[in-house]
Amino acid sequence: MAAAASDSLLLRSVRGAIYQLGEFVHVCAIYLGIAVLVTAVLSVALPSLRQQALRIHEALLIALRPDGYNQDLYAMFASDGGFVAAGDLAAGDPAAGDPARPDAAAGPTGSVPREDARAFENAELTSRSPAAAQLSFNHALKAAMAGRHVATLTSTQAQALRSYIARKYRIAHAVAGALVDTAFVVGTEKKLDPQLLLAVIAIESRYNPYAESHVGAQGLMQVMTSVHKDKFDAFSEGPIAALNPIANIRVGAHILQDCIRRRGSVESGLACYVGATGPSDGGYGAKVIAEWRRIALASGIPVGR
Repeated sequence: MAAAASDSLLLRSVRGAIYQLGEFVHVCAIYLGIAVLVTAVLSVALPSLRQQALRIHEALLIALRPDGYNQDLYAMFASDGGFVAAGDLAAGDPAAGDPARPDAAAGPTGSVPREDARAFENAELTSRSPAAAQLSFNHALKAAMAGRHVATLTSTQAQALRSYIARKYRIAHAVAGALVDTAFVVGTEKKLDPQLLLAVIAIESRYNPYAESHVGAQGLMQVMTSVHKDKFDAFSEGPIAALNPIANIRVGAHILQDCIRRRGSVESGLACYVGATGPSDGGYGAKVIAEWRRIALASGIPVGR
């Protein structure tokens, strides 16, 4: 009797062990099957995911790349060649030419090299080639923060313009300096009074480079990218370059230059620029010209036509 009970207990123990072993094997088989399935799916999907990850990585590198990484930069904004240090070109210095004329040649007084107005026409900064269209406002800012300015301005004129614009439109002093330098370089290239460009920027956007109107005009000079899309073809960013201060000023100045040429005068050109089709521009031209004169009064540089 005792032997039978012992055999029954042993049999139940063996059966329990076999059952648990079977459950273990079953669970292992399930997990092994899942692992095989996941491996098969990943082997198919991983290459495309990897390509997508690489594309996202490249896009992030482009988006987060600092301005200074661009290989083709405005030459004068990338070096000291087109700038002079603050204080090196004093107002009224005979060697500096007529201080009231922004296109007066700067003479070699001191150790800092100077370039006259013709240098602007030949420099990469004013080149019309696509290679010069890769812009870096960062370099213009660095030059302004270091107290340098374009050689067509005296130190007094540059400081006066920066202070007037920074104070009136509540922007950083260095940003005002960079925009002044850009306006004088582009204005020299386009044979437009740089202070007229500064006045147009003031009326159009109040120096907000990210301004956008209800009709889609963008940037400092409120360029209609939908209308002038072709003018941004030279820029690698395309129409989005309208939000780049230098690109926007260059394209806006080109449009204004063409308007003045076709209409025959600054007043009529401004009406063309704002899109007026009738005899009245709604007072736009008068506002720009009034600000133009105020800027000229602040800088001491006479209004040029």
